[in-house]
Amino acid sequence: MIILKEVHTKKELKAFVKFPFKLNENSKYWVPPIISEEIKTFNKKENPVFNDAEARLFLAYKDKKIVGRIAAIINWLEVKDQTLKKMRFGWFDVIDDINVTKALLDKVIEIGKEKELEFIEGPVGFSNLDKVGVLTEGFDQIGSMITWHNPAYYATHFKKLGYDVAKTYSENVMNFKNIQPESFARIQEIIKKRYQLKALNFSKNKDILPYTDEMFEVFSKSHAVLSTFVEINDEQREYFKKKFIGFLNPEYVKFVVDKDDKLIGFGIVTPSYAKALQKMNGKLFPFGIKHLLHAKKHAKTVTFYLIGILPEYQNKGVTAIIFNEFYKTFAEKGIEVCVRGPELDDNVAIQQIWKNFKPVVNKRRCTFRKDIS
Repeated sequence: MIILKEVHTKKELKAFVKFPFKLNENSKYWVPPIISEEIKTFNKKENPVFNDAEARLFLAYKDKKIVGRIAAIINWLEVKDQTLKKMRFGWFDVIDDINVTKALLDKVIEIGKEKELEFIEGPVGFSNLDKVGVLTEGFDQIGSMITWHNPAYYATHFKKLGYDVAKTYSENVMNFKNIQPESFARIQEIIKKRYQLKALNFSKNKDILPYTDEMFEVFSKSHAVLSTFVEINDEQREYFKKKFIGFLNPEYVKFVVDKDDKLIGFGIVTPSYAKALQKMNGKLFPFGIKHLLHAKKHAKTVTFYLIGILPEYQNKGVTAIIFNEFYKTFAEKGIEVCVRGPELDDNVAIQQIWKNFKPVVNKRRCTFRKDIS
């Protein structure tokens, strides 16, 4: 018999966060999150997303053992401002028992009916800055800090339960030695002169901070056309600054500004923390910090995390400036592999951006949806 229990206590929340650790304990490819950070994500006093969203967390039990988890999420900015009556679900993990999957999803649908929403979609987080999708290809590839990794049976469960593929995403790996700098080095000089632009490089994180508000503005405007976009308010921006600024290497942050020093484009890359996070197994102390700092300084693999260009500067070659700066930094640091996180397959513009990096698709993922009737 499958029993669902809603998470209310700190002990239950910790069990919710730690369930995938047990589920994936024998996986060479799953990358654990930092337990304390995951717990903070669901702390309504710390995470300002709860000013415009709500989440109810559930654990599934069978024979008194936890066998699954799910977060039922409503982003009211999406529902009210975009009139998209979507019931989200995320943080989905389950044993290979379709009845457990059904029980968890049925609970989310039940909540969706109560809120008069029209369809359910996931796995997704609260916004575009959260993890997304069920992995459908690339199960033998190590995950990353910014993605969920799962067994192949997840997608099988969704399909058998009548869920349709909603959105598809691809991830890429790019060998640095295959990148052809001549494809953007010459062009970027022309673009700089034509539009009176210049690149900004950094050596200290504190020097990035004055530009972060502008960066989020550029991010919002450049991603607003995507089908998945949900506005990120000012409080959330402050939250993400505090959460992620420590993971950034300042030399891996590239900005492009106009003649008035207005930010018009940016790119952010992080060192790959995947192997460090595996060694940490969710714990910052006593040795987790050491593994993170080592990866931050010595990782030869980097992950392209965010990129954004103001709409009026898109298709004008601004990315050539950003890539030229990254190329010089990667060459100096001895970077060997560049990884690109999930990008929507229907985002043709972003695919054109990466063509000169000779990307090879190494993972695919998707979200699933079903009408609430």
